[in-house]
Amino acid sequence: MERKKAIGIMGGTFDPIHYGHLVTAEAVRSEFGLEKVYFVPSGNPPHKDPKEVSDSQHRYLMTFLSITTNFYFETSPIEINRPGKSYAYDTVKAFRDNFPDYDLYFITGADAIKEILTWHRVEEVLDLCYFVAATRPGYNLDDLKKEELKVLPPEYLERILIIEVPAMAISSTDIKKRVRERKPIKYLLPEAVEHYIYKKKLYV
Repeated sequence: MERKKAIGIMGGTFDPIHYGHLVTAEAVRSEFGLEKVYFVPSGNPPHKDPKEVSDSQHRYLMTFLSITTNFYFETSPIEINRPGKSYAYDTVKAFRDNFPDYDLYFITGADAIKEILTWHRVEEVLDLCYFVAATRPGYNLDDLKKEELKVLPPEYLERILIIEVPAMAISSTDIKKRVRERKPIKYLLPEAVEHYIYKKKLYV
């Protein structure tokens, strides 16, 4: 039987986007044979204090700048343009409507998967797509499935996949801290994003 076409949805605050995000997206694209990966900067992330999140236009532009050299990557403003809280369900549903014949892979970090039970309409999201949890090498998602996520039916647990990505050790939180402390951030994120951060005086 011919395999269904598939695309990836890379959700995140991207504040700022860095090589961990980009390496993860490329690894998932290769592993699951995705035609495209759409980076979707969160407009109003429900699990974060709005005062601690940079303006959405800055985050969108940094994301756009970071992916221009990869033919398989696209940036989507869908959450930034949508009013209200940015829920994964609404985003995945919109992609399902636009790509009815495709498998959808929602790419996020293992830390976000740990919070999945608090997500808005989580079982409906899992009906619509696979979740790919990117982890640092050695992180054991199976333990998480057996303990915190065991309340989910087995058919939903099977839709949570795992991929190890060494670059996941890079974090946006650490990059912001380094900017505040005037430490170098070169080689942690694309040069264009580094220049944008300094030009717009972000995170100081």
